[in-house]
Amino acid sequence: MNKAAREIVHILLVVLGIFSAAFGLKGFLLSSRFIDGGVTGVSMLLSDVTGQPLALFLPLINLPFIALGYKQVGARFAFKSAAAIAGLSACLALVPFPDVTPDKLLTSVFGGFFIGAGIGLAIRGGAVLDGTEVAALLVSRRSSLLRVGDVILILNVFIFSAAAFFLGVESALYSILTYFAASRTIDFLLHGIEEQTAVLVVSEQSEEIRQAVIRDLGRGVTVYKGRRGWTDAEQDILFCVVTRLEIGRLRALVEEYDRSAFVVVHPLSDVYGGVVKRGALH
Repeated sequence: MNKAAREIVHILLVVLGIFSAAFGLKGFLLSSRFIDGGVTGVSMLLSDVTGQPLALFLPLINLPFIALGYKQVGARFAFKSAAAIAGLSACLALVPFPDVTPDKLLTSVFGGFFIGAGIGLAIRGGAVLDGTEVAALLVSRRSSLLRVGDVILILNVFIFSAAAFFLGVESALYSILTYFAASRTIDFLLHGIEEQTAVLVVSEQSEEIRQAVIRDLGRGVTVYKGRRGWTDAEQDILFCVVTRLEIGRLRALVEEYDRSAFVVVHPLSDVYGGVVKRGALH
């Protein structure tokens, strides 16, 4: 795919994300006084308390975070994010959406789903609809004790505590459910079924296992040279990256050659560079 075609795809993803998030907000959450987490949640809370439209608060509250994104990520990211947030505000102000259901549980779950889908699609397109992640990234870089996820969690604790005070405990609890539904949807859209997982294998039959993984799974394998802690003998350590759907097949291959093999499986937050696709070696 050339650069122009890729940019068109990114724009379409952002536009779809805008409409999905707007549908989640107007079609589900606003009428029930439920909020999401992050900057969107703050904007929704201020809108509810002051009676002013959400379309007014979204760009205002996100503006400082877009400025941070300009400094930390770059002008292209900041411009696309500003355009996406402006598009979401315009969509909320101008596009009519039906109030889908009065059921509170369905409202919180599906409202979170459509908001999460919108944010995930926008991220896929190279923009954000919520500036929380930008702020969390900046704080985590300046603190050795806090990670991005920790910062987001702390921010949301304050947001949902404020929601319990202004909107009531029941609305706050449903809002937390909304936030979890949105978070899981974002994770699936960004990683999905093809989420990559790293696997380490320590075995006396490492060569046979390496060949089997390459032959049967079509995955590349990196071989580390190590030493056993008890005997100080040299030991090959196999490392490969597979999707989570392939973990079961990989374990079966390992057990076929060595039932006592030591296997470590851990998810990866990101994979780039090198060769992790089928049919090629690292």
